[in-house]
Amino acid sequence: MEKVFDLNDIVEMKKPHPCGTNRWKIIRLGMDIRIKCEGCGHSVILPRREFTKKIKKVLGPIENSSE
Repeated sequence: MEKVFDLNDIVEMKKPHPCGTNRWKIIRLGMDIRIKCEGCGHSVILPRREFTKKIKKVLGPIENSSE
């Protein structure tokens, strides 16, 4: 089953980031996907194939409560 994700979605990865959270925001889509850690703000670029292997689930679009 292919996971469907879009720009500004919050995703949960299989392994947590060293800061302790595993929630990431998708900030760029293309052949490479850039994600930003919701805990510390660190951003990472991953090839699409690697990203789809490491993603656990899509939590949905970002909540607009603080923005």
